[in-house]
Amino acid sequence: MSAHGLRAVAWDIDGTLIDSEPLHHRALVAACRALGSDISDLPDQAFRGIHMGDVWKQIAPRLPADVAQAEWLARINDHYVAHRDSLIALPGAVATIRALARLGVPQVCVSNSSRSVVDANIDALGIADALAFSLSLDDVTNGKPDPEPYRCACARLGLPPQEVAAIEDSRSGALSARAASLYVVGYTPSGGGFDSVDLEIDRLENILPLFS
Repeated sequence: MSAHGLRAVAWDIDGTLIDSEPLHHRALVAACRALGSDISDLPDQAFRGIHMGDVWKQIAPRLPADVAQAEWLARINDHYVAHRDSLIALPGAVATIRALARLGVPQVCVSNSSRSVVDANIDALGIADALAFSLSLDDVTNGKPDPEPYRCACARLGLPPQEVAAIEDSRSGALSARAASLYVVGYTPSGGGFDSVDLEIDRLENILPLFS
């Protein structure tokens, strides 16, 4: 256990480890266009960190009435997975994960994205061998900001939440981790925006001293 009492890391993925928001937005626009609706007027950060069920609630009124949520989501995911080669790891992400792995720190990913998108992101990052497991939106009943994803992660790790550091770039993710009683690290490369975190960093490698 580190001097801070931390033994494991739970990583958010989108916006924390990988610059996925542009591809998420392109996938959303492409899916909606294929289903008969042009939503290109929406800003590319319109749904950053938002549960896909809530995105659907906002987008559905702009789609034909006979479009089912499952079809809409499948089209988004298919586009995203097919174009995963365009994804770019955020600075320091892979190096930090590798450094933690060398220290023997268990690492997991906890995401509000679907299983196919989580797997595509992990594949694009090339970090599958460094992870104990990953949790997607498909693995829980309630996604972030509900605490369920992080509670499930700690249960699977077999650790009390106070011994797990959650690394998050969004307010909803930080709220989820805080409600689950994890040690919350807010990743803020472009400024703040969190209600309550234990530590704010602007470089991912700045979490390494927590485990030294």
